[in-house]
Amino acid sequence: MARDRMTLAMMIGIPTLQLLLFGYAINPDVRNLPAAVADMADTAGSRALVQDMLATGVVRPVAGARTPQELQALLREGRVKVGVLVPPDFERRRIDGREAVQVLVDGSDTSVQAAARQLASMPIDGANPAARSAPAPISVLPLYNPRRISAINVVPGLIGVILTMTMVMFTAMAIVRERERGNLELLITTPVSSGELMVGKVLPYIVVGVVQVSVVLALGAALFEVPVRGSLAGVYGAAMLLIVANLALGLLVSTLARTQFQSMQMAFFLFLPSILLSGFMFPFDGMPRPAQWIAEVLPLTHFMRLIRGIMLRGAGVGELWPDAVALLVFTLATMALATLRFRKRLD
Repeated sequence: MARDRMTLAMMIGIPTLQLLLFGYAINPDVRNLPAAVADMADTAGSRALVQDMLATGVVRPVAGARTPQELQALLREGRVKVGVLVPPDFERRRIDGREAVQVLVDGSDTSVQAAARQLASMPIDGANPAARSAPAPISVLPLYNPRRISAINVVPGLIGVILTMTMVMFTAMAIVRERERGNLELLITTPVSSGELMVGKVLPYIVVGVVQVSVVLALGAALFEVPVRGSLAGVYGAAMLLIVANLALGLLVSTLARTQFQSMQMAFFLFLPSILLSGFMFPFDGMPRPAQWIAEVLPLTHFMRLIRGIMLRGAGVGELWPDAVALLVFTLATMALATLRFRKRLD
């Protein structure tokens, strides 16, 4: 074990990574949720209320809106998690003690719903002195998953987790297996280029990934009634982007490892940050900024936004194009690096 540098690195690296992730990066207390405000009243009272909401630290303004339709569009595109709607007759409503403010919440993430409900307890001063200490007439409306069914949130993300674990593992051992079995000698004598070999190793597993996506979608709809509000073609398109990204990552691992055991160790080392930092298990917005920067490099993070946006919010791939482009760039860069590292020789 002491002579095996990879094993020694895993012995130290895995517990260190777990300690850093769970102790520093993972934070279930969601703060600074990206929000948009549509203040249709634009009075001193409404502006003061909005400032009080921002002062809680639960939400942070990242976009503006003028109508409820613009708020819902921002939520559907995933640009914001919370939308604050102040109606034009805000002053009259708060005097009468009626519902004065509506908080629209992206229900595709249950942790966001729990954090946004803190805003509903804020007081709104009314004209009636007796009503000044009364609970605020603020309603929270969770969109896309109003009944807060956990399976509706979990199943779309589970597609990404399954694809990440299987696709990376399959190709992480591809080149190493050829070397251990002696088949790499046969590849050396063929006219196949490095790039063609990389593509050849990837193509069969794309079919495997599509089958896995179909199985999860079918079981999710049959057992948990998980909806697909967007285009089914968009779902498969997003899945295809993740499949090729993970296959390219696995190939890169395969060029770095010398044995199948090493490739499995390296793949497992990649699974931890992918699952924990992507927003699948813990809220992305609750993580510190450095952890979010690391998460932005991981393919699963972008897929989570894509799949939840398409399946749960009914968004199109065109509305979520930044994450689609990020997956495509990751695939091209990783595939190019894997091709450069691979050499058609035994050493």
